[in-house]
Amino acid sequence: MIVFTPGEPAGVGLDLVVQLAQDKRNSPIVVLCDPEVLQERARLLDLSLTIDANCESPSSDPQKITVCSVPVKTPVQPGVLDIANAKSVLDALDMAIEGCLCGKYKALVTGPVQKSVIQEAGFEFSGHTEYLADKSRTENVVMMLEGGGMRVALATTHLPIHRVAKTLSREMIEAKLRIVIESLQKTFLVPSPRILVSGLNPHAGEKGHLGLEEIEIIEPVCQALRKEGFDIEGPLPADTLFAGFASESVDAIFVMYHDQGLPVLKYASFGEAVNVTLGLPFVRTSVDHGTALDIAGFGTADLGSTKAAIRLAERLSGFSHGKN
Repeated sequence: MIVFTPGEPAGVGLDLVVQLAQDKRNSPIVVLCDPEVLQERARLLDLSLTIDANCESPSSDPQKITVCSVPVKTPVQPGVLDIANAKSVLDALDMAIEGCLCGKYKALVTGPVQKSVIQEAGFEFSGHTEYLADKSRTENVVMMLEGGGMRVALATTHLPIHRVAKTLSREMIEAKLRIVIESLQKTFLVPSPRILVSGLNPHAGEKGHLGLEEIEIIEPVCQALRKEGFDIEGPLPADTLFAGFASESVDAIFVMYHDQGLPVLKYASFGEAVNVTLGLPFVRTSVDHGTALDIAGFGTADLGSTKAAIRLAERLSGFSHGKN
């Protein structure tokens, strides 16, 4: 079965669960949240919802959803953040991670969280990717988004831009590129993946005139992997990097920082893209958008990315082949 964490209770995550529950699902899904808050959200959206508490045998029936209770501390008002409820968000994640690690769940799908309110509540939290790696004791993971016919993987994730160059090293880039290669081969079933690697600086450093990271860090890693027989091209200028998708077969693009690659992918596929964490000991996918506090409780949240995240979780964990 798949486990779903809706994320920030004041955001659209609960809207998405209620909307998702209106139709029959292909695979059994267990939602970790406060059932009373979910029921209240359904009433607010004027949608029928029956909550089932049998978490060992979740229902896929329309207008019915299985919920394992993770209580909030204070009443939830859509669109209004409350630091008192931040711990319930992490409690749900912890329960989901534990279930995945012990084999109870085949995959984890996550809804959007509000990083700021979690941090203001006193917890160290820079994002799902880092949290999942820490809790599963995974040394190296890679954040990758799939959408618009492309896959974009990141060397660094949620870092201030002034820290990116200091974080890059040959060892780090090589470790993350190997995770991308292995995941494409074993999880996405791409036997010989072709990967384009970006530079860090404008024009990929302009032969050292605009920075040395390409010469000293990125290029040596690409050369070493090519010598091993991997189809790696780079470092390439980021401003023309994505043109390769239009003219040749590319299985993934590997960029140095978050906003170097994701604006292009999200422009091409916003509302349908999926975030995947590579390198974890279980499958994890997520929506490509935030908590959308301004539309929470209005019933206008787009379900596209949620459905895409579930479909990819099903495919990567074997549900599409009839397994459970």
